[in-house]
Amino acid sequence: MAPPNALYITASLPYVNGDPHLGHALEYVQADVLARHARRRGRAVRLHSGTDDHALKNASAALDTDVGVARYIDDQGARFAALGSALNISFDDYIHTSADARHAPAVRHIWQLLERGGDVYQRDYDGLYCQGCEGFVDAAELATDGTCGEHTVAPRRVVERNWFFRLERYGETLRDAITSGRLRIEPEHRRNEVLAFLAAGVRDISVSRDATRAHGWGISVPGDPTQIIYVWLDALVNYVSALGFGPTPSHGVDYQRWWADAHTERVHVVGKGIVRFHAVYWCAFLLSAGLALPDIIFVHDYLTVDGAKIGKSLGNGVDPFALVHAFGTDAVRWWLLREVPRVGDADFTIDGVVGASDRDLANGIGNLVQRVTKLASLVPHLPLDELVCARIANADDVADRVDRAVERFDFRAAVAVLLAVVADANRWLEHAAPWTISDTLERAAAIAPALHAARIVASELSPFLPDLAERAVERLAGPTPGEPLVGKLGLRVPSLR
Repeated sequence: MAPPNALYITASLPYVNGDPHLGHALEYVQADVLARHARRRGRAVRLHSGTDDHALKNASAALDTDVGVARYIDDQGARFAALGSALNISFDDYIHTSADARHAPAVRHIWQLLERGGDVYQRDYDGLYCQGCEGFVDAAELATDGTCGEHTVAPRRVVERNWFFRLERYGETLRDAITSGRLRIEPEHRRNEVLAFLAAGVRDISVSRDATRAHGWGISVPGDPTQIIYVWLDALVNYVSALGFGPTPSHGVDYQRWWADAHTERVHVVGKGIVRFHAVYWCAFLLSAGLALPDIIFVHDYLTVDGAKIGKSLGNGVDPFALVHAFGTDAVRWWLLREVPRVGDADFTIDGVVGASDRDLANGIGNLVQRVTKLASLVPHLPLDELVCARIANADDVADRVDRAVERFDFRAAVAVLLAVVADANRWLEHAAPWTISDTLERAAAIAPALHAARIVASELSPFLPDLAERAVERLAGPTPGEPLVGKLGLRVPSLR
């Protein structure tokens, strides 16, 4: 079978009980880089995200205001959609699960498929519910002080009659899918965590909530208006509801192309706190419904401030809109890609954003573009493209090395490839010293390799910093000198939280 060509990438749907923070920006930017890179390599790509509207904590937050639940959800959802614009994210679709007409019918249809397969049943439940996680938790999962380790709040005991999903039926099938590579989870230690969770034995999970406790907010269980479909079952369906999946037999052209087609690669980008919901619950729902599994789940770690996870419920969110306003989209995207490791949390500081932009963009990429265009203006009538008789170290295999880094979801390694070529090109110029050469043809021959390398960097930069890349490509096309491509930030902002 031919390798997949089409690529469907999703970023997880945030709750809208608070404003967007920098952690949301990280996931959006990572997903966007995957999409832009694949498009650049000639693949058909669909990039999707949206907002998870039906959470209990969304309704609770709305009830603390005087605007009503639906209006609050709509207003907050617009803020998250605006974050995509602020960061220049190339979304092809963005769904709001409470307002989009495609969503509720798809959720009900999934429920009916689970029911038809005998995987949904009703029983009483007595357990601890963490509203931050929007899920029941075991006492063994709590911190020593009885709080949720993720949200630092004690869960509350809930006793009610719910509908349950037979998750136990799918534990072995999921384990086989992961170990065989049918479902790839990256990085490897996240894969091992999921396998350990499955090996310990999974239990059936509650997939509905009492409608009164949910404030009537959500999608009712088909045939049982006293229950609301569990928000995670509801929200996860967005990955196919946005494609037109539903009760009609064909489910729509987009669903067939972007989910059902074996030649499409399906990639979820998620944070480490929701791996289980995607790799276990969502995949089990899909198996029960007879639908295709995702191919890859890429799991990123957290951003922190003073070592503590950034989060709405923790009150330490960094406002990405304020960052973009102060430093620009390029600087914010660059910090998220350059300073956040593939494995491990990254601590945010204003100095880090300023330092990375000034060091790598102003003094690095921008300075190289400025140097080569100024030097090229000294030999304006010579065909520099035809004079690249020498090559900058590693310049011609940049695309392959970027491809390998992106394939393993190592964005920091990918941009490091570009910076290495920038450094090599600057070393070349220092060694060749074209400004000391009097012969015009020899001077041009000394400039040409650096110009060639700068053009490669500018071109390959486009998935990471599309705005800066476009300006650099345009500047180098002449090549024509001008004002510095990237200004130095060199400023401090007292607080952006």
